[in-house]
Amino acid sequence: MAPLIQRSVSRTKKKEEESEEKSVSEAISLSPKMIYEVIRREGEEELGRTKRSLIWSGIAAGIMISLSVLGEAIFRTYLPDTPYRFLIENLGYSLGFLAVIMGRMQLFTENTITTVLPVMRAKTWNSLMSMLRLWGIVLTANVVGAFAAAMLFMWTPALSPDIIPAILDLSHHATSMGAYDGFWRAIPAGVIVALIVWMLPQADETSFFLILVFTWLIAAGDFAHIVAGSVEMAVMILDGQLGFGGAVFGFFIPVLAGNIVGGTIIFTLVAWGQVRDEVEEE
Repeated sequence: MAPLIQRSVSRTKKKEEESEEKSVSEAISLSPKMIYEVIRREGEEELGRTKRSLIWSGIAAGIMISLSVLGEAIFRTYLPDTPYRFLIENLGYSLGFLAVIMGRMQLFTENTITTVLPVMRAKTWNSLMSMLRLWGIVLTANVVGAFAAAMLFMWTPALSPDIIPAILDLSHHATSMGAYDGFWRAIPAGVIVALIVWMLPQADETSFFLILVFTWLIAAGDFAHIVAGSVEMAVMILDGQLGFGGAVFGFFIPVLAGNIVGGTIIFTLVAWGQVRDEVEEE
């Protein structure tokens, strides 16, 4: 009987130790190399997706990101005009990003880090061309979705007439800053979105609040995001307040370039520098 009791106690103690070890392992923060590997594999998966999947996912993201403009406009319309209204209304900007990122849709600015890391490891022309192909497809699809949402806002009675002035006001502000300012204000937005992608593997249950807070920062800091901004650009074009040349050269290209500089050239290169030695040793 004693040996049986002893073995039972030993098994119980072993299970407790295994449970404790699992808890400790889960509590340990992911190393930069592990985060890099998670994002790199996600990027490789995206690079391997079919053109049709990328197009529809990108269009869906372009449509859903319009919730950022709509949410902010609703807050601006119905909140009392107080000194702190600006900070509260910018919470509405996070709605589109929450829908897109947590819904796993293709958002161009996320791809400035996810699809770049596999290319930096492979260092081949084929991988670079695959990345540029994905960028072109996703960005185009995002813009198509943004225009579809803007047409819903401006050409149908889907929204209350009370909200339209706020949408027009927000859109005018976003697209009238000029090419020079647009480029520089897009750089922090690119960095922030890439930072969100970098932090998500570690976030788990706090993903919602992570996205909420950092995308709120984009709006509160008056930074420029190419896809959410494309909804505002489309609103201005459809309303006749912005011409094609001004939209493309005064807003779209400068903001796009700034987001790429922030997300890829600044953040991704710094993130790659953390893990380069460990990765290249393998």
